[in-house]
Amino acid sequence: MIRRHHEWKIRSRTLLLGERTLVMGVLNVTPDSFSDGGKYSDPDRAFARAVEMEEQGADIIDVGAESTRPGSSRISEAEELRRLVPVLKRLRGNLSIPVSVDTYKTVVAEKAMELEADIINDPSALTFDPQLARTVAQGDAGLILNHMRGTPETWAKLPPLKDVMGAIFSDLDACVHRAVRSGVERTRIVIDPGIGFGKRKEQNAEILARLPELARMELPILTGPSRKSFLGHTTEPELSYASAAAVTAAVLGGAHMVRVHDVKEMRAAVQVADAILQILQQEPEPEPAPPRASAPPPPPGGRGPLRRGTGGPGGNAPPRRFRP
Repeated sequence: MIRRHHEWKIRSRTLLLGERTLVMGVLNVTPDSFSDGGKYSDPDRAFARAVEMEEQGADIIDVGAESTRPGSSRISEAEELRRLVPVLKRLRGNLSIPVSVDTYKTVVAEKAMELEADIINDPSALTFDPQLARTVAQGDAGLILNHMRGTPETWAKLPPLKDVMGAIFSDLDACVHRAVRSGVERTRIVIDPGIGFGKRKEQNAEILARLPELARMELPILTGPSRKSFLGHTTEPELSYASAAAVTAAVLGGAHMVRVHDVKEMRAAVQVADAILQILQQEPEPEPAPPRASAPPPPPGGRGPLRRGTGGPGGNAPPRRFRP
């Protein structure tokens, strides 16, 4: 597995991807998130958590003001902005790492970039609001395209995909082309297979197992397996251990970034996975085995060579046995 290196252009800087795995810390400012709903809806608490994640080693802070947990309902632009704007104002100028905003709404993205957000993380990959791509292009922001199937309200009713990775690849490829046609440079785009976003439980594990297939798109890869229901655990510390295992699998599968809730713990897992990946990338390809020597042709007359202990010229007779 060779993880390609990329230079990801975002608004305020260029991030080098591939030398090590970047950690994106999740900051939910929603009242109904599946992981920490309501815990950081207060701007001061959200600010304190963002600073804490930066100190723990986060490379990016991803702020979300609308939940996309299974069964959740969509909220208005006004409500999303009411939750988001005070937090972004509190963060502006107080972090040394980039801020990403998780939204699919053009109006929200415009306001986020006005408040110095560097990245727009679209959970719908431009399927909910195609105009978002043009807005991101005009703002010179980074764009994350996350594969989503259906909507959170309908996920429970969706059947399994016949070819989960084939569908993800095809859909994301189309979304990338749509973004580029809208003016977004490819060097600003990151793709995310969308673990948990409308996929059946067993197919999320398959996505991690087949993650190297996305490398054919020649774009940086982000994955977010942290605390997802497919991990099969709902209590601590099992959920944290399961998240670490999934994050490790993602890194070994070629992910350039991982989106996590527990930065300190997942950072430790990422560092080990990066060390393993570095060794794997240094190993030379195994040399092909030398061809096996063929037996010499039989002499004229068709009689093969005598074999020791076989009892005859053809080699088929059993060895003679003598009684003592």
